[in-house]
Amino acid sequence: MTTPRGRRWEELLDWPLTVASVVFLTAYAWPILDPDLDRSWRLLCEVLTWVTWTAFAVDYVVRLALAADRPRFVRANLIDLAVVVLPLLRPLRLLRLVTVLRVLDRYAGGALRGRVLTYVGSATALVMFLAALALLDAERTHPEANVTDFPDALWWAFATVTTVGYGDRFPVTGTCRAIAAGLMLVGIALLGTVTAAVASWLVEKVQQADEAAEAVTRRDIAALTAEVAALRAQLSADRDPGQPEPGGPFSGSGRTGAPSAAPAPPAHDGGGPVR
Repeated sequence: MTTPRGRRWEELLDWPLTVASVVFLTAYAWPILDPDLDRSWRLLCEVLTWVTWTAFAVDYVVRLALAADRPRFVRANLIDLAVVVLPLLRPLRLLRLVTVLRVLDRYAGGALRGRVLTYVGSATALVMFLAALALLDAERTHPEANVTDFPDALWWAFATVTTVGYGDRFPVTGTCRAIAAGLMLVGIALLGTVTAAVASWLVEKVQQADEAAEAVTRRDIAALTAEVAALRAQLSADRDPGQPEPGGPFSGSGRTGAPSAAPAPPAHDGGGPVR
């Protein structure tokens, strides 16, 4: 659990360490991409890599000191610890460049799916670039190497991360084979993430279509109900209030027990008493 002081430290050092990561990437990649680089520039790049690595180490130590639960902090940041302790893993610390994606977060949309795809896609591209650099740096001078320039190294990284593995470019050293194994795992994770995102998108579209159909049905039922109510009201208003309904108490049918009109007396012809 991060304390308030720890959160303030992370917010304060967020962008400076991101800039340091860019500097580290430049200082690490430049001598590899330009093997004929002047000695003074190579020395400068070496100094910059150690300065930025020191900054990362100080950041880790301070965050560890400010953590409320230090054992839990160490368990949750094992990669950071390995990068600080093992100089050979220093390039992995460049993954802090993913913090730059926070600037793009508002363009990724409010859905978690958009943010995950943005982060995973950018991190995968960064890992591919670093793996190509590492392969080229390790095997350029190897007598059995078949990757001797950066385009070939980048092609190998792309074929490996997609788990295609054409076999036209492949590592020959144990270190680069370990890097290849890591790239394969990254590729599997990327494929799973993309598949899950597409499945989630399809489910969301189907759900939206169902909800739209249900909304139309409810709207039609409400319209029919309102129309029936309006017809009933119109019929009630058009009916004469003083006119009895058919079959009413004064209809003359004699079935309700109400008195009916008296029968007319027989006609009298005036010739005698009525019998």
